[in-house]
Amino acid sequence: MSNLEYRILGSVMPMLELKLQKDQKVYSQSGAMQWMDANIKMDTGMQGGMFGALKRKVSGEDMFLTHFSGLEDKATVAFGHTYPGSIIPLDISKGSMICQRRSFLCATEDVDYGVYLQKKLSTGFFGGEGFIMQKLSGSGTAFIEIDGECVEKELASGETIRVETGSVGAFQESVTMKIERVKGIKNMFLGGEGLFLTSLTGPGKVWLQTMPIQSLSGELSGYLPINNS
Repeated sequence: MSNLEYRILGSVMPMLELKLQKDQKVYSQSGAMQWMDANIKMDTGMQGGMFGALKRKVSGEDMFLTHFSGLEDKATVAFGHTYPGSIIPLDISKGSMICQRRSFLCATEDVDYGVYLQKKLSTGFFGGEGFIMQKLSGSGTAFIEIDGECVEKELASGETIRVETGSVGAFQESVTMKIERVKGIKNMFLGGEGLFLTSLTGPGKVWLQTMPIQSLSGELSGYLPINNS
């Protein structure tokens, strides 16, 4: 990874703490910063112009990005997780990463944050994340948010795993993603896994999440008060 000093604090609602050297820069999604010391300079802008801002909006983030630079060595800035889950560091120099929508937290300035368009209609409609995902490329370090705990798997060339559609947190661009219908009428309607599964085929690494936010919201919905007015 790039020469970036960091530590991840906490468990269920973690925080990422970065110590920047003088003139070292990172950028984050809008509203992610939790605290910073007096040796951090902050600047918010529409990186990439209007087109870049619109791409970020459709990928689940705010149109604006916030940049942080160190005025002295060991300048400290911290970013917080949006919901219960994990913060995962990614070495982008090992290859571009495809991530679920709204997963981007922050990155060094040598990471390019863009969008990834699903090429297959079936994957876009039934893949859990729709047609648009986030793409991280370049040569630096990025941090993403994962729902619940994170499980990493390294897939060999041609090796395939099938997972619940909302459980895909991120994968290397070398991994092929497609949607497959669950086989068997009983499995489809009585198995509780839905009609489709996501198929991931190597080579490459994948990051799976144990509690997709859509599953968590579904579980909590039965306990929320209903307004009958």
